[in-house]
Amino acid sequence: MDPLVILFGLGVGILIGLTGIGGGSLMTPLLVLFAGVPPVVAIGTDLAYGAVTKTLGGWRHWRKGTVDLGVSAWLAVGSVPGALVGVWLLDRLHTAYGKSFEPTLLISIAVALTIVALTILGRALFMPKLVARERHTVERTTRAKVCAVVIGAVLGLILGITSVGSGALIGLALILVFQLTPHRVVGTDVFHAAILLWAAGIAHFASGNVDFLLMGTILIGSLPGVWLGAHLIDKVPANALRPALGCVLLASALGVLSKAGADVPPLVLIGVPLSVGLGAYLLQRSRGPIAPPPPDIAGTAATIEASVEPIDDGETVPPAERAEPVPA
Repeated sequence: MDPLVILFGLGVGILIGLTGIGGGSLMTPLLVLFAGVPPVVAIGTDLAYGAVTKTLGGWRHWRKGTVDLGVSAWLAVGSVPGALVGVWLLDRLHTAYGKSFEPTLLISIAVALTIVALTILGRALFMPKLVARERHTVERTTRAKVCAVVIGAVLGLILGITSVGSGALIGLALILVFQLTPHRVVGTDVFHAAILLWAAGIAHFASGNVDFLLMGTILIGSLPGVWLGAHLIDKVPANALRPALGCVLLASALGVLSKAGADVPPLVLIGVPLSVGLGAYLLQRSRGPIAPPPPDIAGTAATIEASVEPIDDGETVPPAERAEPVPA
């Protein structure tokens, strides 16, 4: 057992429990760069360990009430088949082209993650009106269901091929498309990822891409990390969690870029997200807390007005207090 791998598992586990992000986007590059694990084995083992890790995190978030079960279920309708197709496609591409297709694909994902990270940071720090639109749950309309299935299918396909997407990309969809609050983003993301990663992990196991000794070593650190991260989420204010999600996504982008073969020093991989996070913290501190949106006074007045009925003399009394006529 490698103590460094256990430490990686602990750190990534805390990020998963706290933000829902960090598994495939960070662990796979760490295994390839620092532990010398072959990329295909790193992807398969990462997905298999992530299934166990996010099952624990998803259960804790479900107990805390931070999971939108409807969105999770409809995402899984698309993402599980998409992940299975992705694993199958990975085997076909390796057979036909070898590893020559991987760098281009991973660089594209890294660029997308960078754009996503900057979008979330800009939204959290410079567009407070969008923050006011966040909601606790999503209405299960036909449009929302179809949107969830399509997003799940596309991102499940990406995850099956690269191991990236269970936290970073799904979390982005929950923020930008479904506009959930940060804590519900994390809980719903982790809960759905548990379902998705079990499907992808079993498929990689069938393909012979899972190292169970390595997986057990990671779990020694990651299981306590996820428990700790999920426990701390209630103590982290939403205004701090929004830029944190952006910073973790930025770290994910750098990790995926290094996985594609780019020379990204460890100091840059760690220092850039931390520096951006520090800048976001100082900016928010200088502005003070974001005021909550004002109550809908007009809507409240209309509701009160609807609860009373007029009587002939012009007065209004609640229906429950109106006297019934006395029978003759």
